[in-house]
Amino acid sequence: MNKISLLALSLFFSACALSPSTDGIKVKEKALKEGQLPLELFFRNPVAKDVVISPDGKRLASLQPYKGRMNVFVKKVEDTEWINITKIEDRDIASLQWKGSETLLFSKDFGGDENFHLFAVDLEGKNLRDLTPFQNTRAQLVDDLEGISPQEVLISHNQRNPQFFDVYKLNVQSGKLDLVLENKDSMTGFVADNKGVLRVASGTNGADRTYFYRKDEKSPFKQILKLDFKDQLIPISFDKKNKNVYALSNIKRDTLAVVEWNPETGKEVKTLYTNANYDVVRLFYSRKKQELTAAVYEDWKTQRHFLSKFFKNIYQDLEKQISGKDLSITSHDDSVNVFVVSANSDRTGSHFYLYESKTKKLTLLLNSTPWLKEEDMVEMKPIEYTSRDGLKIMGYLFLPKGTEESKDLPVVINPHGGPWARDNWGFRPEAQFLANRGYAVLKMNFRGSTGFGKKFWQASFKQWGLKMQDDVTDGVAWLVQKGIADKDRIAIYGGSYGGYATLAGLTFTPDLYRCGVDYVGVSNIFTLMETVPPYWVPMREMYYQMIGHPEKEKELLTNASPVFHADKITAPLFVAQGAKDPRVKKAESDQIVQALKKRGVDVPYLVKENEGHGFRNEENRFDFYKQMEAFLDRHMLKR
Repeated sequence: MNKISLLALSLFFSACALSPSTDGIKVKEKALKEGQLPLELFFRNPVAKDVVISPDGKRLASLQPYKGRMNVFVKKVEDTEWINITKIEDRDIASLQWKGSETLLFSKDFGGDENFHLFAVDLEGKNLRDLTPFQNTRAQLVDDLEGISPQEVLISHNQRNPQFFDVYKLNVQSGKLDLVLENKDSMTGFVADNKGVLRVASGTNGADRTYFYRKDEKSPFKQILKLDFKDQLIPISFDKKNKNVYALSNIKRDTLAVVEWNPETGKEVKTLYTNANYDVVRLFYSRKKQELTAAVYEDWKTQRHFLSKFFKNIYQDLEKQISGKDLSITSHDDSVNVFVVSANSDRTGSHFYLYESKTKKLTLLLNSTPWLKEEDMVEMKPIEYTSRDGLKIMGYLFLPKGTEESKDLPVVINPHGGPWARDNWGFRPEAQFLANRGYAVLKMNFRGSTGFGKKFWQASFKQWGLKMQDDVTDGVAWLVQKGIADKDRIAIYGGSYGGYATLAGLTFTPDLYRCGVDYVGVSNIFTLMETVPPYWVPMREMYYQMIGHPEKEKELLTNASPVFHADKITAPLFVAQGAKDPRVKKAESDQIVQALKKRGVDVPYLVKENEGHGFRNEENRFDFYKQMEAFLDRHMLKR
């Protein structure tokens, strides 16, 4: 079963005047109290991730640690020992998949710059090669041409023009690239038919979504549809006849639904599945069986509506054998008989299983975090409150063990990044770590969070620092009203847009928070807009409509940018930043740190030179969370 698409708008944030010290707080190793687990257990690399089975069903591949970095390991299905075949030491490998049964493809960037390259390696670890060896270039896999071409894939990269991704057919053995489409129309999404011919493309240019189609490989692409960006149509895959396209659409409806779409006319043919309350956020299609398999939406947890009886029966059997977990088929062989299954919960990392559908045999392969015991973790409780203007806000609450009936707890408010993303149910190491240290943690899906329909998303437009921040503040009020939070011991912490929400919270509600932690967060919306990656420039007008125009709405953005109101911040602030961040530039953190230092505010500053939008290297994560823990302890443990 192949995962084809995610919501497009989660990509913007998912989110130098100074020469700052990279030391942050000087942290001494501290003795653990009873019940506290070593910090490293929460943030070390997992035993494994991305377990995938070869098309012939004979081997498994996985990303596993080698010298602190996630590398490629393989084994025969019947063996117990995994063999390390790559030894990359600078940066984790980000993703992994098979191409045929003799070659593995993986992606990796460089120090957090998000210029991912596509690499290939043979089974014995020989002939490791960068298939897109171009400087300052970001490459993406468009289609693995599974079952179509044994050695070729479709990729896109932006070497020719940093703003546009051209599409190529790539031979993974020879490295030969053949141009399929020179992109001059801000195309960002591409769909090949069941014969591997690229026939549909889509993109955002300014504030318009545009859609292109060609009937065959020899025909030119023609624009067939233009939509305002507030309407979404996300093409997924061609149907069995290679005529119509399965897509997600919220045209003339509030939530994203599964539809059949005619690319020649640009019109929907019929609706295949819709949910009145939640967007379909992922759609799965099996090219081998040439059928849609499942539509995924999220309420409190991940939910599936099955479009295939075959896969529905498999999931029903899996749920009988593995109860209480979020199950996902991540890979299968060409026979569609042997599957890799991932099982997760709010208190466990991924458990990977091998499942044979004919015999219903289920075998545990790997536990990604065996050092964390389920009984030591806490429940991720769904909660709900009403915003001051009447919106339903869904969220999650983590309470420290033994405090379920307690009152007046120290609390960390943790708004998510994005902002056009969402928090969902699952294992959250940060929240579990903070709960283990005695803090309650609140995560909320403020307006603009994705998955809740078009109206809820649009309610966030031009509301940075305003109603979006009110939703966070109203969550704090809910905790205090319920007696859960000690109103004098509330901290706020977030990354990317969550870092912005941290700064906004300390700026616009300065009496609410005892302290804050800003992790790669936005302090100045004007400079954020000026420094977006080049491949986001064609979408800038859309961002103006969603956030605000820097010239036409200068007052709005000035009022919403914490850096211009830093004189209001009185609470201590810990700032962490990756020097190579391509989305939220280091200058965003430099500006707020400089402004606060001038006023004598306690503002320790941690910069990692080999990181980007978030710390991926294990030792950097350890350093960040050690310093964060010491900072919170210093300001939060006493009334």
